[in-house]
Amino acid sequence: MEARRRRSSTFPSFASMLAISISLVIIFQTAFVNAGISDIRATQRELGSYRRMAYKGHFATSFKDVQNEKDIDIIVTYSDASGAIRINRVKMSHLSPSWVLENPTDGNHDLPNGSQILGGSLPADVRLEENLDPSMHYHQSGEAENIYPQLSPMTPVKLKRQMLRQKRRELRATALIQLDKESDINTQAVALEQAKSLEPRVKEKYSIWRKDSTLKLMQDQIIMAKAYANIAKSINESSLYNTLINQCRESRHAIGEANSDAELHPSALNQAQKMGHVLSIAKDRLYDCPSVQRKFRAMVQFAEDTVNALKKKSTFLIQLAAKVVPKPLHCLPLQLAADYFGQGHHKKEDLSNKNFEDPSLYHYAVFSDNVLATSVVVNSTVSHAKEPEKHVFHIVTDKLNVVAMKMWFIVNAPAKATIQVENIDDFKWLNSSYCSVLRQLESARLKEYYFKANHPSSLSVGVDSLKYRNPKYLSMLNHLRFYLPEVYPKLDKILFLDDDIVVQKDLTPLWSIDLQGMVNGAVETCKESFHRFDKYLNFSHPKISENFDKNACGWAFGMNMFDLKEWRKRNITGIYHYWQDLNEDRTLWKLGSLPPGLLTFYNLTYPLDRSWHVLGLGYDPALNKTQIENAAVVHYNGNYKPWLDLAVSKYKSYWSKYVMYDNYYLQLCNFKE
Repeated sequence: MEARRRRSSTFPSFASMLAISISLVIIFQTAFVNAGISDIRATQRELGSYRRMAYKGHFATSFKDVQNEKDIDIIVTYSDASGAIRINRVKMSHLSPSWVLENPTDGNHDLPNGSQILGGSLPADVRLEENLDPSMHYHQSGEAENIYPQLSPMTPVKLKRQMLRQKRRELRATALIQLDKESDINTQAVALEQAKSLEPRVKEKYSIWRKDSTLKLMQDQIIMAKAYANIAKSINESSLYNTLINQCRESRHAIGEANSDAELHPSALNQAQKMGHVLSIAKDRLYDCPSVQRKFRAMVQFAEDTVNALKKKSTFLIQLAAKVVPKPLHCLPLQLAADYFGQGHHKKEDLSNKNFEDPSLYHYAVFSDNVLATSVVVNSTVSHAKEPEKHVFHIVTDKLNVVAMKMWFIVNAPAKATIQVENIDDFKWLNSSYCSVLRQLESARLKEYYFKANHPSSLSVGVDSLKYRNPKYLSMLNHLRFYLPEVYPKLDKILFLDDDIVVQKDLTPLWSIDLQGMVNGAVETCKESFHRFDKYLNFSHPKISENFDKNACGWAFGMNMFDLKEWRKRNITGIYHYWQDLNEDRTLWKLGSLPPGLLTFYNLTYPLDRSWHVLGLGYDPALNKTQIENAAVVHYNGNYKPWLDLAVSKYKSYWSKYVMYDNYYLQLCNFKE
């Protein structure tokens, strides 16, 4: 009985425990599956999106009614961005009245399948992110899947909000892109402005902003395709070889005459893509480093040989073009000579003018056989002279052009200035017994050098040999400058001018410059290591190396003020003869008048300011425009003379504005601007 009492007494205790356990399980399960939010800040950090779900209870009512009775804790489970399961809790009092409780067993409710998404919103302090993937939810059990079906699609309100957010992102991205483009444009503009201040020669060689990337790519592709095509041909890959050759042809056709990306046809980019695809295939099938290396080495060698051959050909053609007299320039002296004799000017005696020998006037010496060029020298000088009546021009030409030269200045005499035209053959004292150059020019050795067929005369000749085989070096007019005191014995000073110069300012201040006992006033041409004595003279010869400094600064003929009194005193012509006799075999220098001039006037040249004489318009297309326009004299030294088609177009206007294109003879010979 006692045992039964014990069992009877313990039974309520066991039943109570069982009831408590069941209650705990029910509470735990209810707490686990009920949705809620406990930590709003943590939820805001971790949830990418959240769609509010209606709580499914035993009845459907508003939260407001329930909140009036008691505050219920709601637990919500979700997956964060990393896929981990999260559980948070929130008080029902924190939710808006639009949330409702729904009985999952009630099939007559008006909610759609799955959890009902209700209007309204959370208060500001409990608002959640709304990007949670509805497919990422926690399944506790089969019952849990029924209790928590997948979330339904967003409401139109939320969809509109999402679209607005997306639109704001796109606007921000567009603004940032536009800002980035504007920054690039500003940077480029600043760089281009800085580039304008660079030295012009450097600007031609380098480019800060590459604008031909597509063109350069296609050119490089053609080179690569040629290399692979040769390799394919050597291993009998005829199909790939034909494909590469065809693509090369198509790429060259797409490039055409384009020199920049802007000139390329719109289809060029598509062709570049096609070529890239073919090159990729070729690389996979043919690439072998030693083979490609050998092929590129052969291509480089071939390219160098081709460039050298083209350089020689170009030099020859330029020299040939520089020697050829254009048809209009050949026509002009013929027409002038015909009218000179036709109008009877040859019957009139040349009247002597006292101005020819007046040392108080401004005297110029111009030695030329080019009528048009000489007229430009005279016209440009007189047009800038403040007192043209005090300027005297002494023009010496050869017997073929003396009549035409006289006729030109008879018809087109400059206002007030004095013109004297002479024939070099009338200087009887200038003969081979006195003049070293004449003696050398008449020698059989020099004639053989210029005229014999067994000497190189075309493309096989080096650049220097072609340069110095110019006929002007055979003309005594080119060497008459060393005999100025003999030509003008009564003058004290004279300004020597070449026929390829243009005067842009009044030159009379040159006569007032004190040459400080020097004979020659000239502008020096040395720039760093350029145009120094070693450029013109053979310093391997002991006569040169013992008497001259190879780093001495060179100067230019073309505009030179000569003190003839000092010339006679120092016997400059005798010095010239001495060095000219030593160079009969052309071992001290090659042909020309500047090298003997450097030797003759060594330590006897006074450097003039550079603004008096700017050189290079006949060969250098990158001269500074400001220096040209501020110069007193500009000099077209080089092969690109302004009266030839070779002339640098941007420099031609400085010369052509002094040509009288409306002149009868120029129109008759078809001279055009």
